[in-house]
This record gives sequence, structure tokens and C-alpha cells, in this order.
Amino acid sequence: MTHYIVRRLLLLPVVAFGATLLIFIFMQFLSPYQLVSTYVRSPEELRHADLDTLVKKYHLDAPFYERYFDWVGNILHGNLGWSATSNDWVAHSIAARFPATLELAIYAAIPMALGGIWLGTVAAVNHNRFWDHVTRIFAIIGWSLPTFVFGLVFLMVFYVWLGWFPPGRLSTWATQVVISPSFHAYTGMYSIDALLNGRLDVFFNALQHLVGPVITLSYLYWALLLRITRSSMLESLRQDYVRTARAKGLEESVVIKKHARRNALIPVATSVGLMFLGLLAGVIITETVFNYPGIGLLTYQAAAQLDYPMVLGICLLYAGLLVLVNLVVDIGYALIDPRVSLD
Repeated sequence: MTHYIVRRLLLLPVVAFGATLLIFIFMQFLSPYQLVSTYVRSPEELRHADLDTLVKKYHLDAPFYERYFDWVGNILHGNLGWSATSNDWVAHSIAARFPATLELAIYAAIPMALGGIWLGTVAAVNHNRFWDHVTRIFAIIGWSLPTFVFGLVFLMVFYVWLGWFPPGRLSTWATQVVISPSFHAYTGMYSIDALLNGRLDVFFNALQHLVGPVITLSYLYWALLLRITRSSMLESLRQDYVRTARAKGLEESVVIKKHARRNALIPVATSVGLMFLGLLAGVIITETVFNYPGIGLLTYQAAAQLDYPMVLGICLLYAGLLVLVNLVVDIGYALIDPRVSLD
């Protein structure tokens, strides 16, 4: 197990190099004048300095390899450029928005994983019976329904008609509490910070605003995870070790949970990791529909305004998350199936 994890950790610099190189190659489709804003160290430079002077100052007319190492050096120093969308540094804007997306991802991932795996297991155990048909219909509808349609219908029913779950992240009064000097932002995730500050009213208000996007994301990801778990479980239930376990007289619940489901979780773990990565990278449509101020909404706003520094900064964030999530998934393989550590 230890050697397996060490090998995966040693691959991290190689993967990180490949990811940054790929992003930099795509940057070459932009002109040096368009890339200036990703190098400047103060917004005044963009307003007052001559563009040709800035191109020479930041070596944007230098050979490819020199520009690549200069760009990586800027990244390591936290300089991702100035964003016109947020009127702030790109790194600051991403750091300010990421806790909102992380909070949404955590709340959505828990029901997504538990619900999808449980429903997929139920469908496989009841193969071609009533509950199998019900869950398959559930999965087909969920996976076929566009995200924005489900989100808009949810808002119409539960916000416009019933007034229960509003869009946004907090109500106006709760926002005033959060930005007040007496409220300490420990994590940037309002529901957790509210508990740490002893403000249950803010906590429940944050949860009220999270219900819409969490249900939207959970339902759509449930559908995909259900189908993957069902297929993997059906294959696992046909294996010899499952028949042997049953022949030994083990209880059916033990056979399902300990023998069949555990061995079926490897492809499921991959899917859960990639889904959680998608949540962390910002679910653009969902955050836009619910006006939720996370990375997804920031991506939409930056792309709409052709804010190159912000778009590139978010691409770097996504690449970094991809590397880390893949590492966690690989380690999860070894924990689920010890045989992986021998490969």
C-alpha cells in the first residue's frame, strides 16, 4: 500500500507539468496584447502603460520555452493577472469564490454518492423486478433532463409559488450579519462559519439557499451514478466468489454488502471522484440558474466578458483539482481492493 501511494505521489510533478504545458499551448492562440493582462502586477499598468512596452517588459515576444517558464514563475508567486470581471486580482477572486463552490460540492456530494450507490445496489439486487424498473425510469428521466430545465422548474415551484427556497447564497439580513465585524469567517463556507459563530439563524438561512442547487445537482448525478453502480453490481453478482459465499450459507445482506458491493465499487469510485471534481470546478449552469456566487457563476461571467486572465486562472484551478482528485481516487482503489497495491 505504501509503495503504491509513493509511486502515485512521485507522478504528481509530471502530471502537473503536462497540465500546465497543455494550458500554455492553448494560450498561444491569443495574441501577446491579449495576454498582457495575465502578467501585469498592477491594474494601473493596463490603464496607463503602452501595450508594446508591456509586451517587451514581460517577454511576450520571447521564445516559447522562455515565456512558459516566466508564466510558471508567475503562477508560483500567485500572480495570475488582473480580472476586469471582478475588478480584482484573479487569485483573490478565485480564493473568495471557491469556498462557496466547495460548500455546495460537499452538500451535493454526500446525497449524490450515498443515494446513487444505494439505489444502484437496490436495482441490481432486484434485477428485472419492480424496483429495478422504477429506478431505471428514475435514472433515464434524471440523465435526460437538462440541468437548467430542472433548476428553473424547481425555482418556479419552490420559490415563486411556495416561497421556500430562494436563489442566491444568503438573504439580505444574513449577508449583513456575515459581513459585520463581529462575525468571523473561519472557512468562507457560511453554514460552517455560522455554527462556529453560534448563529443558528444564519446557518438555517444558508441551508435554505443551498437546497435548490443541491437537489438539482444530486438528482442529476444520482441518475448517472445509479446506472454505473447497477451495471457494476450486476457483473459482480455473477462472479464465482458471490456464488461461493451464498453456498457457504452466509446471509444475503452480508453477501451483498461485503462481497458483491465492495468489489463493484472500483468503477463507482472513479465516477464519484470525477463527479466531485466537476462540482469543485464549478457547475456553471446550476450556479447561474440559482445565482449562486461560486466558481461556476464566475466562469460564466468571465467568459461572457472575454476575461482571459480569469478564464485561464480557473483552468489552472481545474487542472490542479484534477491532479489531486485523481490521486485520491487512486488511493481509494487500494483501500477498496488491496490487490491494486500489487500492480
